Amino acid sequence: MFPKVKICCISSLAEAKLAIEYGASALGLVAKMPSGPGPISDELIQEIAASVPPPIASFLLTSRTNATDIAAHQQAVGTNTVQIVDALSEGSYADLRLSLPGISIVQVIHVIDERSVEEALQIAPQVDALLLDSGNPNLAVKELGGTGRVHNWSLSRQIVEQAPKPVFLAGGLKAENVRAAMDAVQPWGLDLCSSVRTNGNLDPVKLEAFFKAVYG
Repeated sequence: MFPKVKICCISSLAEAKLAIEYGASALGLVAKMPSGPGPISDELIQEIAASVPPPIASFLLTSRTNATDIAAHQQAVGTNTVQIVDALSEGSYADLRLSLPGISIVQVIHVIDERSVEEALQIAPQVDALLLDSGNPNLAVKELGGTGRVHNWSLSRQIVEQAPKPVFLAGGLKAENVRAAMDAVQPWGLDLCSSVRTNGNLDPVKLEAFFKAVYG
C-alpha cells in the first residue's frame, strides 16, 4: 500500500488547490510558531480549511501546549485535524477528545534519541496518529518543524513497528530520498514542506517529481 501524502506550509487557497490536484491527501496549515517556515494567520487558516473538500484532511499545526487552548484554537479555525507540535503541558488527550468530538488528534514526536521511541509508544494509544519530525523542542528557541533535516530512520522504524496507530514520517523528505525513506521506515503517511517549494512557493515541477517518486 502506498503512503498518504500531506503537503504542509500551505499559504493560500491557490496552494491548497494545487496540492490537492497533484494528489495530496492532507494539507498542513501552520499557525504561529517560535521558529520555522510557513506560519499564516488564523483567519487565513480558517478560510483555507473551509475550502478543502472531503475526504482531504486539513491539519491545524498548533504550538499551544495547554489542552484547553489547543481545543479553542481548533474551534476557531475549523480544521478537521489538530496537529500538536509540542508536548502537552496541561490537560490531557482525553480532555481534547471531550472538547473536540469528531476531530482527529495527531501528536508530533521529534525523533532525537531512544527516548523519543519511548515517548511515541506511550502517547500513541491516546491519539489518532503520530507524526515523526526532526525538530528539537529542547533548544532555547524551540524547533517544532520545518527544519528540512533527516532524522534517524531506524528509530522511526521502531515506532512504526510498535505503535498501534498510523505514523506519518516528516523531516527532509524529497523526491531524491523518499523511496529510501519508505523502504527504511514503512510509514503510513509522508509529510513535506520545503522540498516542493521554490522561493517559498509551491512548485508544480517539484510536486510532480515527488508524487512520481512515491507512486511511480
